[in-house]
Amino acid sequence: VPLVFALDGDVVYTAVDQKPKQTQRLQRLDNLRHEPRCALLVDHYDDDWSRLWWVRADGLADVVDDPRADHPGFALLAAKYEAYRGDPPRGALLIISVKRWRGWAASSA
Repeated sequence: VPLVFALDGDVVYTAVDQKPKQTQRLQRLDNLRHEPRCALLVDHYDDDWSRLWWVRADGLADVVDDPRADHPGFALLAAKYEAYRGDPPRGALLIISVKRWRGWAASSA
């Protein structure tokens, strides 16, 4: 699932915003409540393949269904994404504690 995120050390924050969704009860959040182990993959594509890279974060997710508006995760998201400054997310906050980082870059291969 594509998502926007903010990083603070080994903690990744993402939130369910108000963009239209088929349902308010998202299966991916139910899955994480049941099994919090997760992985995030961020990659960078470039037509110049010497600039390709990816990083994977393996961690444990905590779904905060009714987060306080002043939660620091929201401030980090708003600092990174201008759209969240005037219209902050109103849904669940997902907090992922990264336990292991892996990565690759074409420049180091």
